[in-house]
Order: sequence, then structure tokens, then C-alpha cells
Amino acid sequence: MEKQNQLEEYLRTLGKVAIAYSGGIDSSYLLYLANKVLPKQNVIAIIANGIMVPRKDYKEAIDFLKENNFQYIEVPYKPLEITAFRENHKDRCYHCKKALMTTLKNVAKENEYENLLDGKNADDLTVYRPGNKATEEVGVLSPLAKFDIYKEEIRQYSKNLGIPFWNKPSNSCLATRFPYNTTLTEEGLEKVEQSEEIIKKLGIEKVRVRVHKDIARIEVNPKESETILNNIKNENRTTNANDSNINNKIENKNIVEKIKNLGFSYVTLDLSGLKSGSFD
Repeated sequence: MEKQNQLEEYLRTLGKVAIAYSGGIDSSYLLYLANKVLPKQNVIAIIANGIMVPRKDYKEAIDFLKENNFQYIEVPYKPLEITAFRENHKDRCYHCKKALMTTLKNVAKENEYENLLDGKNADDLTVYRPGNKATEEVGVLSPLAKFDIYKEEIRQYSKNLGIPFWNKPSNSCLATRFPYNTTLTEEGLEKVEQSEEIIKKLGIEKVRVRVHKDIARIEVNPKESETILNNIKNENRTTNANDSNINNKIENKNIVEKIKNLGFSYVTLDLSGLKSGSFD
């Protein structure tokens, strides 16, 4: 717990903080801890409401804020207005994060919070994260990275604090489901989100649906591939083609049919499994 003790002392020295809140476990832990060691009126979460965030994740983030009676501000954000994001350039994340953090920093200052913190952790320093440079340029503080706190440590600390979703799988911006230099649209991002929700209803918590034009490529952990294959096999066996109840026919469709109904011509299962940053 030495790292957490150092983090707590650091937060006390700052005295008053705004936290760029995403709803993920990293920023949730930081926010929870800040509210624990500082007066609640000295801590505020600023959360961006944009198309790049799955709606279910956004709702859960707001619910967490309300349940804990944390101060927060919602900020509308339209990443598709940023050319590098919309055209999905390789440095998309840098431009998006630069615009986003600049906006959040300004909102923080307008509300008399000089210090803006984010949930970047020590693991984020070891992988391709173009947004890291942007947050540094804007002057955002990253105390989890500063004190060398890794994701698994954050999960354990969060569990100790009683944060209920301490083990929730990490998610990422929906733009990461598309190859670089593919034009992003609101419709396309929504199709990905809906496709992943269909798969999550099978009890698979961590999934990515990668898009290759009209092909949806499903990535899950290899051990969960069987769950998907069984769904397809079982639903094909049990669906009664003569069923006169249209609602039953729709409900009994397997996930391939449901995802195709969103506008894909083909649905594939990646046998190599889920790989974070597979389009990097």
C-alpha cells in the first residue's frame, strides 16, 4: 500500500482537483481516492459525452458518480468534427485527446479548479498511446503513472476500497475497431457498439468487433470462442422455421444473423483471439 499512501499524500498537497473521468477503473479509482482524502467540494469529475464512448459505459459512469454523490460536470464532445479523428489517421488519438483535454482543462479552470488529473497508469507508458503526448502538452497531471502504479495494482486497491467494478474489463474508444485511414461515421461507430452488446449478452465481457468494410471480425479470448460457436449451433437447431410468431423468430436468431441485420454482409470469428491494439 506504499504507493497508495504516496498517492494520497500527493492529492492532499494539490488540495483541489478536477479529474478527467472516463468511467474506467483507473479514473474511477483516482476519483474515489481523491474524494476520500479531500473535502468533497474540492474534487470534481469532468466527463465527456461523445460518440466514441459506448452508451452503456457512459450510463454506468454517470450512475457511479450519482451513487457516490460525487460532484461532476458533463461536457458535450464531438470528435467527428476533428479531421484526423474522422479520417482515422494513425495519430488520431493524439489530435482527439489534445482537443478533449484542452476542453476539459478550460472547463476545470472556469470552475476554479487549477489542477486537471487523468487516469493514465504505469502500463500506459509501455504501449503505443499517442494521446500521452497530448495530455502532457495540455498540462494534465497523471498521478497513477507518476507513482508507478500498474493496472493490476489499481484493481487490487479498488477492490480494497469497495469499488464494485474493480475487475471490469478495460474498454477503448470505438474508433479502434476500424483500420487506419478509414472514414469514421456515427452510424459505423453505433454498429460496432451494438454488435459488441449482442455478444456480451452471451456472458462474454471482453470483446472487440473489428470492421473491414462489410465484414465484422469478432475478437474474444480463445476459451470463449466455443460460447459463440455453441450459440450459432444451438440456435440453428432450435429455431423453428414454421414458427408463426415473428417476435420469436427474431429472438431466436443467432448472433451472426443479429449482427448481419445491423448492416454487415459477413461475420467472422478471429481464431487468434482478442488482441488489444490489433489495428496499431
